[in-house]
Amino acid sequence: MNLRQRAESLKTDVPAVFLALKDKRTPALAKLFAALTVAYALSPVDLVPDFIPVLGYLDDVIILPALVALTVRFIPKEIMTSCREKSKEMWHDGKPKKWYYALPVVLFWVVIALLILKLIIK
Repeated sequence: MNLRQRAESLKTDVPAVFLALKDKRTPALAKLFAALTVAYALSPVDLVPDFIPVLGYLDDVIILPALVALTVRFIPKEIMTSCREKSKEMWHDGKPKKWYYALPVVLFWVVIALLILKLIIK
């Protein structure tokens, strides 16, 4: 599998892991790994900041796929297959149908910007 195919599979697998997290049939340990994976994927904070040349992006290229692969190992195959099919339906014309899932991330950055602005104004 080349890099482009892996990126495409991540586009399906990250939402599938999120759907598996919400699925009642998913085991507790798998839900724990799924929660960590989804939190890392949506987090604006990385272990290695992106402004650090090479290492910043290597962090995203290595850690996120590793977390997804680890999480998928703990989710039963039939549940993961079902979640992958549902996650493919979530995207419409390359954009998520439910764009409002991004609101918590946007809200986080707005709060951070307001706190910085408050510090600057003092």
